[in-house]
Amino acid sequence: MQKKPYLSDWLIQVLYTAWRSFMSNELQNHAAATAFYFLLSAAPMALLVSYASQALALVAETSNLATILLAAFYDQFHLDRLMAMGFIPSSARVSAGGIGVLTLVLSSRGLVNAVHSAFRVIFPDGARRRLVTSWLLPLVIIPAVFSLVVLAFLAQGALTFLAEFDILGGYRNALLKSASTLLSLAAIWGLIFTAYWRLPLKSPGIRPAMLLAGLCTLTLAVLFAGFGRFFNIEQYRSLYGALGGVVFVLIGSYFACLAFYFWAQCLEALAKVDVAALENLVLGLKAANGNRLNALVFGRGDRLLAKFGRRFAAGEVLIREGDDGQEAFYLYSGQVELFKSTTGRPHKLGEMEAGELFGEMAYLLKEKRSASVIAKTETVALVLPPTMLEALMRFSAPLSRRIVATLSQRLRRMNQASAG
Repeated sequence: MQKKPYLSDWLIQVLYTAWRSFMSNELQNHAAATAFYFLLSAAPMALLVSYASQALALVAETSNLATILLAAFYDQFHLDRLMAMGFIPSSARVSAGGIGVLTLVLSSRGLVNAVHSAFRVIFPDGARRRLVTSWLLPLVIIPAVFSLVVLAFLAQGALTFLAEFDILGGYRNALLKSASTLLSLAAIWGLIFTAYWRLPLKSPGIRPAMLLAGLCTLTLAVLFAGFGRFFNIEQYRSLYGALGGVVFVLIGSYFACLAFYFWAQCLEALAKVDVAALENLVLGLKAANGNRLNALVFGRGDRLLAKFGRRFAAGEVLIREGDDGQEAFYLYSGQVELFKSTTGRPHKLGEMEAGELFGEMAYLLKEKRSASVIAKTETVALVLPPTMLEALMRFSAPLSRRIVATLSQRLRRMNQASAG
């Protein structure tokens, strides 16, 4: 078949498949749980930030660089606002620090477990992490992430501080501001990419993970820009009182988790969008998932034809008896005939019309081809590799039942032909 780009069809099908899986997996609930544990972790994290600022303030008394970093620290983490809102005390005690660290450890374990739980749903896999790994991972991830975030935001804040005070001149200050913004985005992208690439037990490709992490980063940037523009923390404080700041953080983190999990679901949908399209084609749109939107998204088979389609002239052999091939065929148009050699001569077993799947027996039984299939008319078929057939059977229970039923009928028909 002639190859043509069908990028728009592919993109729409990926987004639709991701959205459908997102809803069926109830990732809204996972996002709510993750946001809750993030809120629990936020308070001790803010307390630790206050400790760091106080330590930095002592150094700043004798160091200009420390003074710049301290100003950046206050600017990036909004310490003045956090103190005014009561999230962190203006002067922290060491005794409270131990409680903060213990709370951070416990809440961070819940946060990591919530993310793991969501990723097991998004990227289903029968395997499980080792018990020691599952217990130690939260203790390692959260401090590491916290340290990286602090360093990145400190560097970004220092660049912003230098740019605002016009120390280096006009265009250089503009470059510093741009570098500051890019550094923040790069830090967020790096964390998301690491999660997308390493948290699934069966790691996806590095390039798709990089791309989807970038899209998630941009989504979060737009989300928080819009959130800061259209929502005001003072409104929540006037409505909820002292809890207004908590509600504000909880809502913002919930939307951030929704975006994070949706793009993770898109990453998984990249691997199964062809499977979803083939399921709709083989079973029919109504049998597969009968609704108008589904029919609109998967109604055309052009993209599948461009990727898997092959044209056969009348009389051309699609499958030859005794061969080792294990590809499956979906008859898109035309007619084919089935032949099996009996007593040294080909015996016709029957014909197949458009819409039938055949050739799967060799893969399922791990045997050579049991019969020949020859095009009766000009024929177009989708040639599916064994990995795609396996994915189809794992993805679609109705399709698996149909394949088993068809295989049983075909075996009975061949046995009858051999007995005759």
